[in-house]
Formats: sequence, structure tokens, C-alpha cells
Amino acid sequence: MPETAYPRFCPVAMAAEMIEPRWTMLVLCEMWSGSSRFSEIQRGVPGMSPGLLSKRLKDMETKGLISRVNNPATGQFEYLTTPLADELEPLVRQLGEWAHRNIDSEVSLQNLDARMLMWNIRRKINRLELPKQKCAIQFTLKNPPGDIANYWLVIKPGMETDLCFTNPRFDIDLFIVCQLRALTSAWMGHTRFEHEIEAGNITLIGHELMARNLTKWLIRSSFSTVKKKGSATEVSRDDADGFATIGRTATANL
Repeated sequence: MPETAYPRFCPVAMAAEMIEPRWTMLVLCEMWSGSSRFSEIQRGVPGMSPGLLSKRLKDMETKGLISRVNNPATGQFEYLTTPLADELEPLVRQLGEWAHRNIDSEVSLQNLDARMLMWNIRRKINRLELPKQKCAIQFTLKNPPGDIANYWLVIKPGMETDLCFTNPRFDIDLFIVCQLRALTSAWMGHTRFEHEIEAGNITLIGHELMARNLTKWLIRSSFSTVKKKGSATEVSRDDADGFATIGRTATANL
């Protein structure tokens, strides 16, 4: 038997054969989050080239994890998870919880991805807590030694929150200027937004009520509440708690 082959009679080995190729679980997670078109999936896994994503989707289709269907309403092809793949969802979720609980945050924060972070933050906007139902929010993410990237969230009634990589030319209601590491850490639950703001790692400029209620309308990752190994209590949730005061909030434009 070749060294790289799995013993086929072992159920764990057979499961690994199905989901092991790199990116497979991330692609499934993106699809479970609602992405079905090729361009949507690609935006959710920005580390994959279009060619690799196409190859992986074909492989997943062959294994019965996804199906490729034509949407008659749009005329576009979409990728949908099958019941076989959906049975894996709670298991993959538990695997993520295991990693979040046991892998040191310093390790998990070594390889950051601004686009992937913003694509996921886009999904976690609680519109009911926004003081303005039509607004634009600019994120300026700094990643030492000198990388700076800008992203815009555009929120309109009756439409999905839109993530823009180029300036949409709207009036900006709130500027969020921060270290990429600090935003990632707070959103994932390694630290708290309040701590990062007080430390000067996240600065909010603009609409005062939007800034004050940041943790009401910006919902953190679902992994943020997972109890860390060695912690006496569950990681504190500031998703539902707005700040009474935010010392670094300003009403001036950048």
C-alpha cells in the first residue's frame, strides 16, 4: 500500500478522504453561511485562486458533497450543499470550537486576512440596533509594518449589507480606524472591543450613537463565546452590551 494511501476499511480514514483536501471545510462553511454563487464563495475564501476553487468544487461535486444547479430565476449556476454535506455541519462546528478553545490566540492571530474578516463581519450586522437604517461605514485596517486597507459597508433598507473594496462615494456615517490584529482579536472574542478602544487600537469617528452602540449592531463571531481552555468562566460577550462612554469617539471627519 502506498505511503500516502489511507486504510480504506477505517471509517475515520474514509471521512478524512472526503474532507481532507485543503480548503474543503472552509468552502463548505462559506456555503453553509449562505454563499451559493462562485463569486460569493470566492470572496469568502480569498486565499483560493479561481482555478483552485473551480477544481475543489468539481471534486466536492464528484464526492457528493455539493450539487451544481441552474437557477432559472437568474440564469446563473449555483452550488448547493447536499444532505451528505449538511450532516457534517455540526461536526465541523465542533471542530472549530475545539480549535478556538485549545489553540493559543497568539498562534491564531499570526495569519490575518482582512478580506476574509470583513466578508464575515458583513454578515454580522444587526440592523435593528443601528440608529440609521441607511448608512455607510468605512473601515481602515492597519497591518504593520505599513499595510493599510480600506473597506466600506453600505447598508440600505430591504437589501443585503454590501461590502465594497473601492470607495462607493457615499457620505460616511462612521469611520472605524484600527489595527487589523485588534479588530480580529475583538471580533473573535480573544479580547473585548472595549479593551481595544481604550488601548487606542480601535478608533471610532463620526456618528456618536453608532459609535456608542458598536457592540449592539456589530455582532461578534459565533466562536467568541466559546470557553477558552483554562478559563473559569465563558468568554465575556459584549455583543449585547453597548458602551456607556467611548473616550475615543469623535464627531469630526478624518
